[in-house]
Amino acid sequence: MFLPQADYFDANLPSASQTVRIASFYDARVFVRRWVIRDKDPALKALLRHMEKVNSFEATDIAIRQLQQALASRGLLVTASP
Repeated sequence: MFLPQADYFDANLPSASQTVRIASFYDARVFVRRWVIRDKDPALKALLRHMEKVNSFEATDIAIRQLQQALASRGLLVTASP
């Protein structure tokens, strides 16, 4: 399931030099798995468990928004430069 083009976003993993483009729910799950391996944060593990149980478009949308909030709160969400 791909996100609409307006909903693509870029993110950084902590201590990583490259930015990751998240363009689908699959990309988001892979990103969160790698992030959990790096950080071992219980909140991220809960987000990953939630993402693995998603079974509807509405739940997918909620999980993506939760990921964006988690990234933004840690300063890892890349915002577009004007």
